[in-house]
Amino acid sequence: MARGTKQQLNEYELKRQEQIAKNQELLRSLALDAQQAGLAPSAPKPRSSTPAKRKPPVKKEKEEILPRRTSSRLRGIVADSEVAKRKAEEENIALQDAERAKRQRISDDLNLSDVVVAGQHWDQSGNFLKGVGPANPYERTFTAENVKDTTDKELRALREKMSGLQLWEGFEPSQIKITPERIYAMEFHPTADKALIFAGDKMGNLGLFDGTQNTPEVKAENAEDDEDDDEAEPAITTFKIHTRTISAMQFSLTESSSLFSSSYDSTIRRLDLNKGVAVEVYGPQDKTEDAPLSGLDVNTPNMVYFSTLDGGFGMHDVRAPPKNTGGTEIFQLSDKKIGGFSMHPIHTHFFATASLDRTMKLWDLRKITGKGDNRSPALLGEHESRLSVSHAAFNSAGQVATASYDDTVKVYDFNDCASWKAGAKLTENQMEPATIIPHNNQTGRWVTILRAQWQMNPQDGVQRFCIGNMNRFVDVYTSKGEQLAQLGGDGITAVPAVARFHPTMDWIAAGTASGKLCFWQ
Repeated sequence: MARGTKQQLNEYELKRQEQIAKNQELLRSLALDAQQAGLAPSAPKPRSSTPAKRKPPVKKEKEEILPRRTSSRLRGIVADSEVAKRKAEEENIALQDAERAKRQRISDDLNLSDVVVAGQHWDQSGNFLKGVGPANPYERTFTAENVKDTTDKELRALREKMSGLQLWEGFEPSQIKITPERIYAMEFHPTADKALIFAGDKMGNLGLFDGTQNTPEVKAENAEDDEDDDEAEPAITTFKIHTRTISAMQFSLTESSSLFSSSYDSTIRRLDLNKGVAVEVYGPQDKTEDAPLSGLDVNTPNMVYFSTLDGGFGMHDVRAPPKNTGGTEIFQLSDKKIGGFSMHPIHTHFFATASLDRTMKLWDLRKITGKGDNRSPALLGEHESRLSVSHAAFNSAGQVATASYDDTVKVYDFNDCASWKAGAKLTENQMEPATIIPHNNQTGRWVTILRAQWQMNPQDGVQRFCIGNMNRFVDVYTSKGEQLAQLGGDGITAVPAVARFHPTMDWIAAGTASGKLCFWQ
C-alpha cells in the first residue's frame, strides 16, 4: 500500500514540476513582449561610487492670497438666513474684485516728456525720477554749487537769500525739545517782532517756544545778573489741550491771540493766549462718537471748516449755541481718508481736498446740491495721482500744492478762479498740474507725513513753500518748482518732517518725531 502511494506521488510531482516550467516559460515570453513594446519598466542602473548631483528645487511663484470662505456655522450665522445670503454675496463680490485687480492694467501710453516738470531733478535724457531714491541722511541734493551756477540774476539773489538762513544760535536742535512726543503740526504766531513757535504732538500736548528769550544777548545779560545760575534751557512751555493727536493748528485772522487746533479726539479748541484758556468750539453732540479730525481752516469769519479721517468735510458756525446741531453740517466727500484740505484764502468758497483715494479735488461751496446724506458742495474737478495724496494747500495766488506718495510735489494753478461761475465744471486740462517736482515722500511708519506749506504773505511777492526732506533737511521751492534752498545744520538728528513758514518773515520752523525743534532765521 505504501509502495503504491509513493509511486503515485512521484508521477504527481513530475506533472506539477512540468506545469511550473510551462508557466515560467509563459511569463518570460510575456515580459519580453512587454519590454519590446516599451511597456515594461527599464532595468535599474548600476550604482555609482560618486553621489549623484541633486537638481535645484523649482521655485514656485507665490500665489496671490484671495479672500477665503469661512464657515457660517462657526461664525454663528443661521443657514438660509438673510445674513447668510448677504455674507455669500459679499464674499462673491470680494473674489471678483480680487480677480479684477489682478488683471487690471494701464492701456494708454505714458509719455513723461509731455509732463511739465521743473526743478533740479529733470534732465533731457527723460529720467523723470532722477535724484529720487532711498533716504540717505545728510546727503545734499541741492548745494552751494547749484546757487553759484544760477544764471538768472533774480533767481540767484533769492537762492542766496534763502540758502543763507541759519539755525538759531541759542541752542542746537537736539536741545530744543518743544513737545514730549512726535510732532504732527506746527504754527508761527503772526507777529514779526519775535519768533513764537507752537507745536502739537501725538498725545495732544501743545508746546510753545519763545525764540527771543534765549538769544546770545539775553543769555549774556542773564549771566551778568546771576553768575550762579544753572545752565540755561530753551524757553519752552507745554500745555495739554487735547487727549489725542493734534492734527492741525491755525491762528485767527482777526484775533492774533486766538489759536485754533483740531485733534483726533474729534474736537476743535480755541486757545486764548491772553487768558490762557482753551475752549472747545466744536465737538460731536454724542460724547462717545469717535470722529477724528485731520484738518482745520479758520480763514472765514465766524466759520470753522474741518476734515475727518473717514472722508468727511464739515463746516461749523462758532456763533451757534454749543447744543445747537443746526450750526454744523458735514458732507461725505470721500469713501477714504481726507488727509488734508485748504480753503482759498481770498475766495473762501473754494477749497481743495487731498485723499487716500489718490485724488486732489476742487470744490465750490456756492452751490450745494442733494438731500440728506447725499448733500455736497459742487465738485469742480479732480486730478488723480498714482498713489495717495497727503495734503493740499492753497496760497494767496490761487495755487494749490500737494504732496503724494508717488514721490512728487505737484503745483496746480487756479489763479483765474475769480471769474468762475458757481459750480462750473473744469476741464481735464484745467485740472492738470502746472509743475511737478520729484521729491522723496516715503516717510514710513515713524516719520510724520510730509506736507508742502506755503509762506502766505511773502514780502517780495515770490510765492514759495517749504517741505521736509528725508535726508534730514528742509527744502524750499518757488511755485514754479525752482529750488531755493536746502536747509540743514549741526545737531539735527532726525527728519524735520513738519516744516512751516512764518506768514511774512523768512523764518522756517520744523519738528521731528522726537519732539525736537529746528528753527532757521
